[in-house]
Amino acid sequence: MVVWLLGVAIMIYTYASEHDEKVADAAVVLGAAAWYNRPSPVLRERINHAIRLFQSGQVSVLIFTGGKGKGAPMAESEVARRYAIQQGVPASQIHIETVSQTTWENVREATRLTRELGLKRLLLVSDPFHMKRAIRMGRDAGMDVYPAPTPSSRYKTWDTKFDFLLREVYYYSAYVLAGITTNR
Repeated sequence: MVVWLLGVAIMIYTYASEHDEKVADAAVVLGAAAWYNRPSPVLRERINHAIRLFQSGQVSVLIFTGGKGKGAPMAESEVARRYAIQQGVPASQIHIETVSQTTWENVREATRLTRELGLKRLLLVSDPFHMKRAIRMGRDAGMDVYPAPTPSSRYKTWDTKFDFLLREVYYYSAYVLAGITTNR
């Protein structure tokens, strides 16, 4: 068990720096908390990265995922869409889903939406340590998806990075070994 956990931790840590540089049809941005009608720092970093991918021409469409948190007036994806439009992304180039609450649900709903839109090659935007599990889930759902981790994160100190890494080791292991998709 220790060997498995250590191996998963190393795999997640090394995969965090993978970034696909090829042109894709869209960037799929995984949801993160919205604070009332503003993106949390984590969500803002994900949106900003997707906007950079759009502005550089690496993608031509942005897809935001994430439903409403408890008591929230807007879904995470609605907050993200509004923020991206304020930053100059045309509304016509943004699509959202508003029902997902977990990474698996983000991926499932993004898969449905990208199929409806006829989008094939996708870049997945999330935090670096989240990429291994998110990409695995995306590919398991049938997406042609590649990593585009945020270049910055709210997880700056080694303490916060270590906590996030441990959490991802747990969630990745639960997904791979037991097929558990109900966790964040």
